[in-house]
Amino acid sequence: MSPTSIAANFAKLSIFFPMWNEQDYIRRTIGFATEICEVLVADGEIGDYELVIVDDASTDDTGPIADALAAEDPHVHVVHHETNRKLGGSIKTGLAACTGDIVLYTDADLPFDMAELSRAFRILRNYEADIISAYRLDRTGEGLRRTVYSFVYNGLVTAGFGVRFRDINFAFKLIRRRVLDHVQVKSEGSFIDAEFMIRASRMGFQVVQIGVDYFPRTRGVSTLSSAGVIRTILGEMRDLRHELKSVRPLDLDGDR
Repeated sequence: MSPTSIAANFAKLSIFFPMWNEQDYIRRTIGFATEICEVLVADGEIGDYELVIVDDASTDDTGPIADALAAEDPHVHVVHHETNRKLGGSIKTGLAACTGDIVLYTDADLPFDMAELSRAFRILRNYEADIISAYRLDRTGEGLRRTVYSFVYNGLVTAGFGVRFRDINFAFKLIRRRVLDHVQVKSEGSFIDAEFMIRASRMGFQVVQIGVDYFPRTRGVSTLSSAGVIRTILGEMRDLRHELKSVRPLDLDGDR
């Protein structure tokens, strides 16, 4: 049997990137993503792939560069927001735009080595996981303030919702389509990562956590530790606490 006639483990991988003013990263990001996707195709892990850029009303050249990349490569798709919807709105747009049976959400600044995807896929299959959620092995590179914020935030989520994730907001989540068919998120802010993982865990989906080396942003500006973002996160935690506590396991036997 020739290699090209062997069926892939998964039909299609979708990777989506929320982007706001990422002109310094976008070409590198799409280049690395294309490289690992071609490796996954050659290895028989996936049959096809798409790279979805969500341009969150950027004020720099992110939008035009994204459109140029899409014109050059049919694997690249772009969704433009007319107004800035922040991280939560961008993630919801990305999830809705993806068509693959496996979806990866990550950031434009590539906080991890994309080669980790090969390991993540292997674990997804061998452990029959529904979600692979990565955590940072060494967080010292992001600075003391953000490290403390993240430690406190993860502790609040654990105490408030009874779930245990080491790095719940880290932008590396590899997700099977059946999870997305059931989990519907509401947050518009940065609490959306935690909301998604809380809902998925409460519904009974299997989550496997893996550690990865972390590469902090070297260009542009991150807004995730600003006072406004923190206030929004705390407000959404408060507003959704009762609803999230009421989420119950699903009968997933028919989906597996």
